[in-house]
Amino acid sequence: MFEVLTTEQMYEADRRTIEAGTSGDVLMENAGASVVAEIVSRWTTRAATVLCGPGNNGGDGFVIARLLRNAGWSVRLGLLGDVEKLTGDAALNAGRWEGAVERLSPALLVGADLVVDCLFGAGLARPIEGDLASLVQAVNDSGVPVVAVDVPSGVDGNSGEVRGISVKANVTVTFCRPKPGHYLLPGRILCGQVIVRDIGIADQTIRDIRPMLVCNEPGVWRAGINWPGVDGHKYHRGHLLVIGGATMTGAGRLVARAARRAGAGLLTVVAEPASLSVYAADSPGIMTAPIATLDDLLKDCRHNALVIGPGFGVGDETCSRIITLLHYCRCTVLDADALTSFAEQPSTLFFAIQGPTVLTPHEGEFARLFPDIEGDKLSRARAAAKRSGATVLIKGADTVVAAPDGRAAINTIDAPWLATAGSGDVLAGIIGGLMAQGMEMFDAACMGAWLHARAGGDIGPGLIAEDIPHHLPVLLGQLWRGVPK
Repeated sequence: MFEVLTTEQMYEADRRTIEAGTSGDVLMENAGASVVAEIVSRWTTRAATVLCGPGNNGGDGFVIARLLRNAGWSVRLGLLGDVEKLTGDAALNAGRWEGAVERLSPALLVGADLVVDCLFGAGLARPIEGDLASLVQAVNDSGVPVVAVDVPSGVDGNSGEVRGISVKANVTVTFCRPKPGHYLLPGRILCGQVIVRDIGIADQTIRDIRPMLVCNEPGVWRAGINWPGVDGHKYHRGHLLVIGGATMTGAGRLVARAARRAGAGLLTVVAEPASLSVYAADSPGIMTAPIATLDDLLKDCRHNALVIGPGFGVGDETCSRIITLLHYCRCTVLDADALTSFAEQPSTLFFAIQGPTVLTPHEGEFARLFPDIEGDKLSRARAAAKRSGATVLIKGADTVVAAPDGRAAINTIDAPWLATAGSGDVLAGIIGGLMAQGMEMFDAACMGAWLHARAGGDIGPGLIAEDIPHHLPVLLGQLWRGVPK
């Protein structure tokens, strides 16, 4: 269950489930019950305020209020609008609520020990403004724990963007599958802990909808890992070329360390002759070659993958070098300077991409390479992948990977310790090492992003980029044994 559904796909899943014979009332009852189960598992009996909107999210709120009261909680319920104007399952459940229905106002928060946010669901179409914005601000200022239903009100379920103002939740309970807004910033922060609960929508229904977005977890790409066989040897695991810079050698050395730890069978750093001794001294397991021999190396098909960009330098010479390299259609990772060098001529780069290629920009590099692509991170990554013909990985706390065919994945691991110099170079090396072993480019980018983030989360405070490659054997061992952490 790694799929992530857009709000439109979730509506479609609801529709198909109802058409198959499960009533909307049952789905709403199940949703409300699942929220209450989460609440009572976390907090002792106390005073709760349930804030309800005029749609089905508000209908969930009426179920939650009723079930909490039945469990012995003191419950106040506020509604946006009039009960008489509710329709469908929301109206049905409002009729089952035997308590008072109050007008929405900050007064509802007086004496509350818990707030349940059922104002708006993931499909909010307009900004929260005026009196509603004041209420949301009062909720956020109250210091009272908040449970959001579906998404915190004000968060766009598809993009994670805030429409006006948003509730800041401690816990968000959503149903069937998560939505992009649960994991894309800033929604990811505003949701708190995200809990996904089953409400009776069949897995086959989700498969029939064919979502193209997933949480980046091992189940997504594990089958694509090329583990070495008993009769394998180093040449079976690929020979990666790392194109190193003449002076900024640290970046290339980090790439090389990470690629070898990720499993590349052989690795050669190709650089200016004056710097080769620095690369060679970094590790006895790497080989080096002068950059003048690069074309000859690539004529040998055993050199099947390359990484260029980290520490290489920005300029026309870099552009020319990359265009030549792409002509060989090797598995290629372009990072850092390799991307910035094409800021004035991105179409030249995209035209040259013919083989399996992964671009790994941070936000600044992305803006230089795709200045006209705007919107949320997921939409931008997909648009960039389609335009460039490459798999595009936009780095950040909410790393997104997108393939040219529309597939996409969002990293869900929190690893703030990765915000350190050289971390991105390590990521490029991991992906290059996986591609050298024959892993498909989208899977390699996803697995690389997961390994990178998982290592960052495991190592924690004090992490420096050099630590990450050393932790890869631990994670790869867990994956090999089938028990990832």
